[in-house]
Amino acid sequence: MTEATKTHYRKAFDSPYLSSADIVEPTTLTVKYVALEPDHTKKTKDKFNTAHFVEKEIRPGEKLKPMILNATNSKTMKSLTGSAFIDDWTDVKITVYVDPNVRFGKDSVEGLRISPQRPGRRVLTPDQTKAWENAKAAFKRDGNLDSVLSRVDMSEEHQSQLIGECLDAVA
Repeated sequence: MTEATKTHYRKAFDSPYLSSADIVEPTTLTVKYVALEPDHTKKTKDKFNTAHFVEKEIRPGEKLKPMILNATNSKTMKSLTGSAFIDDWTDVKITVYVDPNVRFGKDSVEGLRISPQRPGRRVLTPDQTKAWENAKAAFKRDGNLDSVLSRVDMSEEHQSQLIGECLDAVA
């Protein structure tokens, strides 16, 4: 029996939201939209950023539930979309995975995380000489990295490095 066919103990709690019990391996999903919604478990009167997906099933025959975006995952969505506004978090491909070491109060528990890397996109680093030089040329041409970041992912550190190299060349 594989992990994918076994039943996670948390399935018994039947949450209306996607949970670590539903994700058996990193899973690519498409965010259809995110809305600020009341807690459907009715345990609190709080409202949560709630992601709804284009895909209807997590696995054949198993309905895909919406996902509450906690502060960490909301910050990741902001980074992936370039916008702090949940209204802009539409039609975004993400990879959801289980992090076994999420802090919840004093405990360490399993929790869902959104990967900071876009699925299927190349990550640009300085050791990719030709692509790095092309990115520098685009920055010099446009005065920003928008066109570069529309095609590849870059860490904030590498973005700063590239901008620094461009500004040093001008000085």
